[in-house]
Amino acid sequence: MEAIDVLFADFLNAINAAEVNLENSIFKLILSMILGIAVGMERKRKGQVAGVRTFALISMGACMAMLLSIYVPQEYLGLKNGDPGRIAAQVVTGVGFLGGGAMIHMRGSVRGLTTAAGIWMVATIGMSVGVGMYLVAIVGTLLILVTLVSLEVWEHRRRIGQETKVISVKINKVGVDVDEYKRVLTANEVHISTFYMQSNYDENVTEFNFVVMYRKDVNLQTLFEKLRSVAPTKSIRLASQVDI
Repeated sequence: MEAIDVLFADFLNAINAAEVNLENSIFKLILSMILGIAVGMERKRKGQVAGVRTFALISMGACMAMLLSIYVPQEYLGLKNGDPGRIAAQVVTGVGFLGGGAMIHMRGSVRGLTTAAGIWMVATIGMSVGVGMYLVAIVGTLLILVTLVSLEVWEHRRRIGQETKVISVKINKVGVDVDEYKRVLTANEVHISTFYMQSNYDENVTEFNFVVMYRKDVNLQTLFEKLRSVAPTKSIRLASQVDI
């Protein structure tokens, strides 16, 4: 029993040591990977492109950068605590490119901002693990999950959360007044960001594309029926992106 206690004490001393060593490096990389996976699982559950592997790699990469920042001056300049700011300072800037890649720009809206913010936050989690702030990193990860999961539930209950979509209405006539469609959408608590109109005189068809925001509790089937009653309608389509 004493041997186990001694081994455990040695392990704690190794992972909490100020200087970089093999034991604490492996432990930090594994912990940063686990914390990154926890956030990545939540993002993947939402169907985001950046998921488990992406977040795990970002967290481990940031942790590795922090370890290198400490290790290089420790070994080559004789500084016991190194200079954590040298390499790690570039992580915050560099990870911004990954966050930008996670955002998708559509006509009238931008999606992926939450995932981009999560990528940036996970990078700081990895850096925190790299300098030995284990408890702070774990609490930070839990707070991220609370923000992503619990606050989303609260938004839905308070009817704050909104979806940004494109409603495309194709009509079997030319010269339709768009104001009536605007009235129907507004009456059903659908906010119109902007709209695009295309008239095909050869086929006698008009197409409206409304970039809209609406709460998730809006009954789309009822909304489509009301839009259909405005004019002879060929089709109504709901999409995340439309080519206009």
